[in-house]
Amino acid sequence: MLGDSCDKLPILHILALNALDLSAPASDILVKEKGPCEARRRIWIQLSGHPGSLTPAGPGTLWKRLHDCNESEMYEKLMKDSAVGIVPKFYRKLEFKGELFVEIRDLLYDFCDPYVLDIKMGTRTFLESEVSNNVARKDLYLKMKALDPSAPTPEEEKELAVTKLRYMTFREELSSTCEFGFRVEAMKLRGQPVSDLKKVRTKNELTQTFDRFFNGNPKIRRKMLERILDIRRQFENSSFFKSHEVVGSSILMIHDECKVGAWIIDFGKTRKLPDGVGVTHRNPWKPGNHEEGYLFGLDNLIDVVRSACPKK
Repeated sequence: MLGDSCDKLPILHILALNALDLSAPASDILVKEKGPCEARRRIWIQLSGHPGSLTPAGPGTLWKRLHDCNESEMYEKLMKDSAVGIVPKFYRKLEFKGELFVEIRDLLYDFCDPYVLDIKMGTRTFLESEVSNNVARKDLYLKMKALDPSAPTPEEEKELAVTKLRYMTFREELSSTCEFGFRVEAMKLRGQPVSDLKKVRTKNELTQTFDRFFNGNPKIRRKMLERILDIRRQFENSSFFKSHEVVGSSILMIHDECKVGAWIIDFGKTRKLPDGVGVTHRNPWKPGNHEEGYLFGLDNLIDVVRSACPKK
């Protein structure tokens, strides 16, 4: 039984790295190192997100703990959508020892000691419902001051308080999220996670980060660009993505210098749009319009990957 197997197979190492304290948690992604690859010895490292959210299940599958039951519903819908090839395969929702999980494809299973890049997508990674309270809070003011003493406005300094929307927006502006519609959330190079990503904000810094990820391999960069272009095409043609706002989701990019892969992951904050409401996924967000900038970010991501590729 899969449940019994899971019970006997603890995660050897879980390391939550580089989870920016922003509105959406980083992706629940396990980086699997095999060393030596022939022996298939696995050491699991969770790059970022809720520690302990994932555990290996059957061969090539993971159990992901549900923090929002909405995510299993989104996976079920996606398995019937034309964009099924750009998301992890979903097998089932299950309960184990009183907790709810989804069983999904382990995207790292077919890679050997891979390079992994977790990219949080969108110009907004918080739900509108999370910032609906307009009451100014002193604790958020203090957090803002700790990060940037010059950030509060004169009025906020006078009140010694800021609203949650103001704080969330401020935190997004610290990364490339607002300007480019995506941010580098976490990265693992061969044999090591990278933790100096909080200041990756400009296009030049983003390009340099992708250069490190591709390890100077033009073939891998070209293949990844082709895959990201295909993700955009499938996203734009998808009935599911046309009818949902996709908040706090990531694109996971993987390569091992031989194989390349990229998928859209994390649907805990994906919501069906209200009846009669449509989004472009590119227009700026205003409260009530449900735009999240996913395609705006994907356009810029493609541009950065292109600029990281040699012009030959």
